[in-house]
Amino acid sequence: MKKIISSIFGILIAVNLCIAEEYHFVSIKGLIEQDVGRIIIPEIYKNLGMTVTIQPVPGKRAQQLATSGKKDGEIMRIFTYGLENPTTIRVPTSYYNLETMAFIKKDSGIVIKSKEDLRKYKVVKVSGVKHTNNITKGMSNVTDIQSTESMMKFLDKGRADVALTNTVDGNLIIKKLGYTQIIPIDKPLAVLDLFTYIHQDHKDLVPKVDAMIKKMKANGEMKALVKKAEAQVIENILK
Repeated sequence: MKKIISSIFGILIAVNLCIAEEYHFVSIKGLIEQDVGRIIIPEIYKNLGMTVTIQPVPGKRAQQLATSGKKDGEIMRIFTYGLENPTTIRVPTSYYNLETMAFIKKDSGIVIKSKEDLRKYKVVKVSGVKHTNNITKGMSNVTDIQSTESMMKFLDKGRADVALTNTVDGNLIIKKLGYTQIIPIDKPLAVLDLFTYIHQDHKDLVPKVDAMIKKMKANGEMKALVKKAEAQVIENILK
């Protein structure tokens, strides 16, 4: 009987350990950089002997799920996300970055040198994305769209003057759609580091994930992984 009880106890411990080592994150759907993050994050946790699942959802929904603790965190957000959402903890070391870029139609005569110039035009952006939310804060001339592809179609039809998104995201979607009349402005309006966020219930994970990101950046593994992930995402989009 003691052996049976011991065996059952051992099985229960093993099951609990497996459950403890699996985490459930969210990402924002419809953005290229998030697609890249969905490839990178599992590899970081795999190196720690852990597994993650990632559910793509709209930006506002992702924030609600992560900050409420219904999910264990978000895979990719900018620095200020942590300031606005104290129930999530920023892993200190960034693992990717993005550019906030304005896209316009050729020969439109639109000139944008700074974020203040956006006030002059009808702007469209993807809903729930922090870097474009921040740069348009307080502006009343902004329309939210559910995806970059829909946003570029919106711009193409003349329903907006400017579309805001990450440079890579915008350029890829333009190429996918075959648009030649939509172009980025000369330089990005901002360049931002990207971080993964973990709900405070799992704060013990933060130093472990941070140490792994630092290790992967130092030994070149992260650079190679980012390059591979970007190539995979680009291939999938342009199929």
